[in-house]
Amino acid sequence: MGKILVGTASWTDKSLLASGWYPPGVSTPEARLAHYASRFPLVEVDATYYHPPARRTAELWRDRTPDGFTLNVKAFSLLTGHPTRPSALYKDLREALGEPRRTLYRRDLPPEVVEEVWDRFLSALRPLQDADRLGALLFQFPPWFPPGEPSRRYLLRCRDRCRPLRICVEFRNAAWMDDAHREDTLAFLAAHDLPYVGVDMPQGHPSSVPPVLAATADLAVVRLHGHSARWTSRVIEEKYGYLYAEDELRTWAARIHRLSEEAEVTHVLTNNCCGDNSQRNAARLAELLAERGAGVVSPTPARPSAPPAPASAAARRP
Repeated sequence: MGKILVGTASWTDKSLLASGWYPPGVSTPEARLAHYASRFPLVEVDATYYHPPARRTAELWRDRTPDGFTLNVKAFSLLTGHPTRPSALYKDLREALGEPRRTLYRRDLPPEVVEEVWDRFLSALRPLQDADRLGALLFQFPPWFPPGEPSRRYLLRCRDRCRPLRICVEFRNAAWMDDAHREDTLAFLAAHDLPYVGVDMPQGHPSSVPPVLAATADLAVVRLHGHSARWTSRVIEEKYGYLYAEDELRTWAARIHRLSEEAEVTHVLTNNCCGDNSQRNAARLAELLAERGAGVVSPTPARPSAPPAPASAAARRP
């Protein structure tokens, strides 16, 4: 039976900070991440999709988490074919491009600029890699990324470009997992050691993918997005405003337990990030998996605070 790491897709969003999930006094970035890491062994960094991280940021994530903690990092939007705000590009690259004003896609940029973005994005994550904190890079592809030979070639390009870092693949085009393509999709991913990201999400939208779980590598990944009726909203708290009920979590615990028997490691991320919904559901899901005898990895206990230094003799004098 493989190990299961359960965590959430955020630890800093505004609604979570306002929910009261963090204890009083846990109010700095360092304290929040340390507290989170004492509750869960895994977190997904989504901010990197909107803006590539600085190396110093990755160093802080490393320094604020204990040994054994795992961070999955979402790939920058430009690298997955999503629209990208010009302001998200590195300043010197923006200047070299003449300060573009309109939304950019990878195809809009010279190949050498795209390669530089790849280099900087991956280099910034080196501190996490060196400290054995980096789990996988999440490559979530848009609805306009269909099954076919060009898309398959790009999947292999991403895998090879990121090595020795590991990538996992989430589709937002249902055709990859329809009856005509599912078997071929999973066989292709397995043949090329590409972990598939199984998702739970609202159905009936152009981005909807059925909730298929499959182990196509030694790592399996599950992301639970919820079933908000406002899935198309641009307001994050509306798009992900969903709390899984107990019976739903029990069903998912059974499915994830079975999946973990086919993979060495399974990552489970709750992405219903509205208030503390994600944290509450992740904690309960971990409990249900443990009750089933699954190989759930426990978080590392919080580091004890250093005792205050004794006052000097001079300071103790009245």
